[in-house]
Amino acid sequence: TVDESELLTVPDGWKEPAFTREDNPKGLLEESSFATLFPKYREAYLKECWPLVQKALGEHFVNATLDLIEGSMTVTTTKKTFDPYAIIRARDLIKLLARSVPFEQAVRILQDDIACDIIKIGSLVRKRDTFIKRRGRLLGPKGSTLKALELLTNCYIMVQGNTVSALGPFSGLKEVRKVVLDTMKNIHPIYNIKTLMIKRELSKDPELRSQSWERFLPKFKRKNLKKRKEPKKKNTKKEYTPFPPPQPESQVDKELASGEYFLKERQKKRKQVQEIKAKQADAVKKRQEERNKAFIPPKEKPVVKAKKASTEKKIDIEAIKEKVKNAKKKKLGALPVEEVKLKMAVDEKKKKKK
Repeated sequence: TVDESELLTVPDGWKEPAFTREDNPKGLLEESSFATLFPKYREAYLKECWPLVQKALGEHFVNATLDLIEGSMTVTTTKKTFDPYAIIRARDLIKLLARSVPFEQAVRILQDDIACDIIKIGSLVRKRDTFIKRRGRLLGPKGSTLKALELLTNCYIMVQGNTVSALGPFSGLKEVRKVVLDTMKNIHPIYNIKTLMIKRELSKDPELRSQSWERFLPKFKRKNLKKRKEPKKKNTKKEYTPFPPPQPESQVDKELASGEYFLKERQKKRKQVQEIKAKQADAVKKRQEERNKAFIPPKEKPVVKAKKASTEKKIDIEAIKEKVKNAKKKKLGALPVEEVKLKMAVDEKKKKKK
């Protein structure tokens, strides 16, 4: 009895045997070919490296032609071609060369355990500015994010224009596609890089191969920190009524209602003058109040009565007397007057004797 988990897993270091002429001795029945266009700026580079491309494809018996007039590359099988998948790899090679992948990396597609994936990202984002920002986020500062992704997936990644070209093992290409599409959906690549790092460490443990890794992987939740700003003026919808709104009153209707319509011109003018004078009087009154504000004295603070010095503490007279006596005993600075006079008298006597 063999355990089913052992049958499902591939042993370490196992490789599929290479396809040789003995596997297909009669060759191919029909000639097949693929062609692809390349941009004008790739013409000079392709012209230089084309002999190397022909040499690499010649080992698999595939012809390659470069048409500089039309700007196209063509690969075709020959009678000696025995590997039916060689033409597919040759097609991928010219596609990668057209997408600005250097020849040293693109030649690796001819190996059995390496594949390529060209991801179109141009139509995933509507606005051009947001597309450029998200594409720059995939590259990272000085290409650090892209380099980390390359190390974790063992793939070569080339971001060029509206496409991302990836070259490496199948498992790595699957992860690269997921990271690129998530980045274009506004999910930062650092989240996927963290999960890839954890998966890399978990894959080293043979006991965890048959177990689920969900409990180890981080779960990132989207947080909308920015709240929608509420407008200052909110338009409230009125209740629907089938009747039209009432017609606004004209100036004549207003005059008829107040009785001004029936006044004479003199009376109307007099009323207008009275209104103007009332407005002027209000304006003068306000102006005078503002001027008088400067002459209003400020409020004085209430006077606080000084507290009498507390006589609770008793003065120790004897202690002060002792301090004075001690101070007299010490000779500080100049001598007292009596001692100075005695010294002067002694000095004069000495001079007379001489």
